[in-house]
Amino acid sequence: MLDLGDVRAAAVRLDGVAHRTPVLTSRTLDELVGATVYLKAENFQRTGSFKFRGAFNRVDQLSPQERAKGVCTISSGNHSQALALAAAILGIRAEILMPKDAPKAKIEATQGYGAQVFFYDRHSMPQLQAGLRFQSERDMTFISSHDDPLIMAGAGTAALELFEQVKDIDVLLAPIGGGGGISGYATVAKGLDPATRVVGVESAASEVAKRSLAAGKRIEIEVPHTIADGQQLSILGAHTFEIIQKRVDEVASVTDEEIIRTIEFLYERMKIVVEPSGACALAALLAGAVAANGKRVGVVLSGGNLGIDRLLKLIGS
Repeated sequence: MLDLGDVRAAAVRLDGVAHRTPVLTSRTLDELVGATVYLKAENFQRTGSFKFRGAFNRVDQLSPQERAKGVCTISSGNHSQALALAAAILGIRAEILMPKDAPKAKIEATQGYGAQVFFYDRHSMPQLQAGLRFQSERDMTFISSHDDPLIMAGAGTAALELFEQVKDIDVLLAPIGGGGGISGYATVAKGLDPATRVVGVESAASEVAKRSLAAGKRIEIEVPHTIADGQQLSILGAHTFEIIQKRVDEVASVTDEEIIRTIEFLYERMKIVVEPSGACALAALLAGAVAANGKRVGVVLSGGNLGIDRLLKLIGS
C-alpha cells in the first residue's frame, strides 16, 4: 500500500517541475466557521489543478518502450490537461478521451497542451467502461486519472507541502472524486501524525464514497448530475478505496448550491477563482457539514479551471 516514503520520492521528482503552491488565509473565513483555516491553493498549480503532480510523477516513470508508444487516458478535464502537459514536457504523444459535455475551458486547454482529444457521452456509458474501450483501441500506455500508486503519490505532495508550510493541523479536508487525491493526502496526514482527522468531501448527488464505505465494498452508481464535473464518476478506484477505508476518518457531502456559494465567497472575499470540484471541501466547512470549532483546519482547493462563461452562469444561477 502507498506510504509516506512514496510521496517523498514523488516530491523529489517534482522538485523544480511542479509549483510549490501557496497557503491562503482569511480572517473573515475563520470567523464564519469558528476555526483557523489554511487553504492549500492548488488552483495555482500548473494546468490549474493538483492533477499535474500525479500525472508528471507517473509519466516520468515510464520505460523507454512505454514512452515510445505514447500515453492515453480518460478524464473530465483536469487530468486531461495534466497528462497533456506532462507528456509534452517529456516529449511523449498523448491521446485523451473526454466527456462531450466537459467544460469548454478544459477541452481547449487540453488541446492547447498538444494532446489529441476524442469525445464520449458520460451519461450513456460509465467512465470506467469507456476508458477500457478507449484503451483497447490503442497500442498506448494507459494512465489512470486516480487509481495508480504513482498518481496518488504525486497528488500527496500537495499535502506534504501543506504540512511543511503549516504546523499542527488538526483536520484535513479534501475533495473525493475517484479517490487519487484524498488517498495521497490521507497517506501524508496519517504518516506524519496519526491523530490528524482526515475528511473527504463529495457531491450529495453522488455520495459514492459514503455509500461504498457503508457497504464495505465499492459500489457502482449512475453518473451523477452535479456541477462538480470532477466528481462525476460512477465508482471509486480499487486502490483508492482500500486507502480511503483505512485512512479517511469521515466523508461529508455538499449540494451544488453550497458549492456555488463557496465559489462566490472565494471570488468576492479572497479574489480567487476555484472550480466546483475544487471548492467542495471548503463548502462542507462553510455549510457546517464538518465540525471544526476551535481547530486548525487544512483545506485543499484542488483546482481552478473555471472559464469566465461558466463562472458567470454558476453565479447567475
